[in-house]
Amino acid sequence: MLKSGISLSKYSLAFDDWEAAFKNILELPSNGKKKLLIIDEFPYMCKGNPSIPSILQILWDEELRNQDVMIVLCGSAMSFIEKKILSEKNPLYGRVTGIYKMNELPFSDAIKFFQSYSDEDKLLAYAILGGIPHYLCQFNQALSLQENIVKNVLAKGCVLYNEVEFLIRQELREPAFYNTIIEAIALGNTQLNDIYTKTQLDKAKIRVYLKNLIELQILEREFSVLSSDKEQATSMRGLYRITDNFFRFWYSFMFSNLSDLENNDAQGVFTYAVLPKLNDFASPVFESVCREFIREKNRKGELSFRASKLGRWWGKLNETVATDNGKVKQTSVDSEIDILAVDAKSENYILGECKFRNSAMVAS
Repeated sequence: MLKSGISLSKYSLAFDDWEAAFKNILELPSNGKKKLLIIDEFPYMCKGNPSIPSILQILWDEELRNQDVMIVLCGSAMSFIEKKILSEKNPLYGRVTGIYKMNELPFSDAIKFFQSYSDEDKLLAYAILGGIPHYLCQFNQALSLQENIVKNVLAKGCVLYNEVEFLIRQELREPAFYNTIIEAIALGNTQLNDIYTKTQLDKAKIRVYLKNLIELQILEREFSVLSSDKEQATSMRGLYRITDNFFRFWYSFMFSNLSDLENNDAQGVFTYAVLPKLNDFASPVFESVCREFIREKNRKGELSFRASKLGRWWGKLNETVATDNGKVKQTSVDSEIDILAVDAKSENYILGECKFRNSAMVAS
């Protein structure tokens, strides 16, 4: 029974069509409050029946908009939400009163799932799982980090084992090509030419695949913090990076070892593939956590100046070197700064170097 004393069975009905089902929200008791209809994974519903957005649009325009009703449409397929709901040519365009994109948890919140871990293991766990609560919940705090990786990531049959493969097949055609590209990027081939060299796929096709992966927010194009708008508009510039930590872990360690994992050798894959490279794998995540720390300080006004640009810098710097005959010469070398924050007038700077290594650093 409902609290109001009305039988729940009155509302557990089978409907002849979607219009009747949506309209039935008007029959629900409101007790003076707004009636709320929440549809989770709305994109899947629309894939089953592409006419649903039009049905909702007509029903909203003719009846529901004048009632005390709110409809919340949820979905994890961002490209579908943007193209089929928010874009100008679609039925529900202009009827949205609010858009809220749920981002993953930041490091400071994600590590609350591992309160018993050391600071180092918290960083490593975050580097593997990222900030998606569903992923974070798969780790058991009673187990060590290594035990969790083996049992709750690498073991065939666990929740996370097929997660990435399932999402790729769900969102994309030709998953084999996409897998090849994402793996290349996970292994450090972040420039367009490097991706081409590693995959040997046609460059025009690679650009299309990369564009699709960016639309799905699996990849993003990263630019040096001081790069100009013109540089960012050039398709050849920028570095491609995987946005999700767990995707990056899967393609770094699991994709190339699937045959061993399928043969139930999770411990062997961890010992010989994951463990020797885990700290190096976590290093760029540690850098991003450090940048987020500075960004939070900036938001709170706790820096000595207000930074207008904050990120990673890379490029060429001139360096003076001594030659064999005792003379000096200028040479251009590739350089990188892990953290660079600068104010609007380019008068104040913060520069930072971030290291997360297998062994302790020795002061020079």
